[in-house]
Amino acid sequence: MFIGELSRRTGVSPRGLRYYEEQGLLQPERRASGYREFADSDVATVRRIRVLLTAGLNTELIREMLPCVADEGAILAPTCEEMTEDLRRERERLGRSIEQLRAAHAMLDSIIHVGESATARSGCDA
Repeated sequence: MFIGELSRRTGVSPRGLRYYEEQGLLQPERRASGYREFADSDVATVRRIRVLLTAGLNTELIREMLPCVADEGAILAPTCEEMTEDLRRERERLGRSIEQLRAAHAMLDSIIHVGESATARSGCDA
């Protein structure tokens, strides 16, 4: 199938699919005309890519993990032992990022609150 059909079947724009190819996540065949030709199995591959992106993984890690991922219904399952460890490390990294974002959010709340109080006392809107 051509890129337009894969786009229609997966909901990923042709530009997104070309990006996946640039990142080594998809390897379509090339016709003599230069057109990309994707296999039916690429529909499932794009789905896996989307799930892993949604899980917060970067394309470099996804490229390494794609051969070790199997569909288990609506969710993916690691099929290589080392992948589970990589996923645990990535989950820990995301957890640290979440805590940093929560701290930043709380600091902004404090700054806004103090700013609103100071503005109200001074009678200044700007």
